[in-house]
Amino acid sequence: QVQLAESGGGLVQPGGSLRLSCAVSGIIFRLNTMGWYRQAPGKERELVAHITSGGTTNYADSVKGRFTISRDNAKNMVYLQMNNLKPEDTAVYYCNRRYGPLPWGQGTQVTVSS
Repeated sequence: QVQLAESGGGLVQPGGSLRLSCAVSGIIFRLNTMGWYRQAPGKERELVAHITSGGTTNYADSVKGRFTISRDNAKNMVYLQMNNLKPEDTAVYYCNRRYGPLPWGQGTQVTVSS
């Protein structure tokens, strides 16, 4: 059964950091490009970053230099390290397969506010 389980969100002050985790099951994880997405209130879901099976990464311009995506193929996990967070990063964050999305998980709420 395919399952995506995000965790690690929370409330953080501007300039702070969070590390999001996503546990993936039901696919051959190591063969898939994985992505982190986010959806802010009233906005469409957007791709934040993705990482290929070989570890090549790509970032949206809005997070470049602040966020780092990584993966652990032995654990079927994908991570998003978020530094220097800004209020505009407030959103629900989701992980998913980059090409051919799977059923979406619950996501994890990130709120950046003083």
